[in-house]
Amino acid sequence: MAEHTPGIGRRTAAVVAVAAMLPYLTLKVLWLAGSPIGVSDPDLMSDPAMAGLNAMTFGMDAVGLVLATAFTMSWGARLPAWLVLLPLWVGTGLLSVVAVSAPIVVAAAGTAVFAGGPIEPWVYLMVYGGFVGQGAGLMTAFALYARDRWPAVFTTGVCHAFPSPTRSLQAVVAWGALPVAALIGGVRLWWVFDGPVAAAVQNGFKGLLAIGGAAALVAVVGRWGRGPFWRPLVLAWLGSGSLFAWGLYAMIVRSAGGPLSAGAGGAADFVELFGLLAGLVMGMCGAFLLAERSGVGDVQPVQEPLEGDDRERDRRAAYHGHR
Repeated sequence: MAEHTPGIGRRTAAVVAVAAMLPYLTLKVLWLAGSPIGVSDPDLMSDPAMAGLNAMTFGMDAVGLVLATAFTMSWGARLPAWLVLLPLWVGTGLLSVVAVSAPIVVAAAGTAVFAGGPIEPWVYLMVYGGFVGQGAGLMTAFALYARDRWPAVFTTGVCHAFPSPTRSLQAVVAWGALPVAALIGGVRLWWVFDGPVAAAVQNGFKGLLAIGGAAALVAVVGRWGRGPFWRPLVLAWLGSGSLFAWGLYAMIVRSAGGPLSAGAGGAADFVELFGLLAGLVMGMCGAFLLAERSGVGDVQPVQEPLEGDDRERDRRAAYHGHR
């Protein structure tokens, strides 16, 4: 199997992602070690539920750091596809919402929106600022990595025909998920008009992602349209990932109890649960589709200015299958 040297664009994006992760990881280590830095209530971090959630989120970000590093190394192209795609699907589902909503919230309400809680406002600014940089860097590095490893995704159209033994099942699943995701998205859009600005912005974007992602999945399964395949795939990827990841996170927080679960319950729990299930079903449908589409013939991707002249070396590792 041929190896390659990643281009400057992918390296730069991965470095940005890693640099944005380090403050968050450092803060989590300090909290797990018992430090009260950035916390106005010393008892908060001594709660067992908070310790468990801090350990979980530290592990999630550590996985992101490993993947960002893999995108800059030749051995990253040899990783099994599921080992790359599954954590990136969950991670981008979480980060896309934060990366879009955090700047809007700060622009609309200022930094005062973070005041008044047990966590110091500067912590929120550091953490959410890091998430924005991490999301932008990681998603860019992943897109460039995926373009080299699976070029057919970027060089074929939505309507491109290929053998698909499970296409009828995919159609049933995609159409079945659409009304559920539309209902969840509609409820979240309704919540935009009832609640603080931070929750309203997040609910609005989550609602749009849920509806758009489900519609995009129907389009890629049905092979509707004449544009490139990657465009609806991105929306289906982020929509399903957002539903699953945020639903899973909410269910874990509810189950763990502790300060973060205060005020939860009622309709919100049902929305998160059905979002988790809908996202899981949509993700599995997409996995079947991508696995069957991995044999589609392709042409070499066009030169991108971001990658530079050494893209010729990158193309030697343009593997054509979803391994």
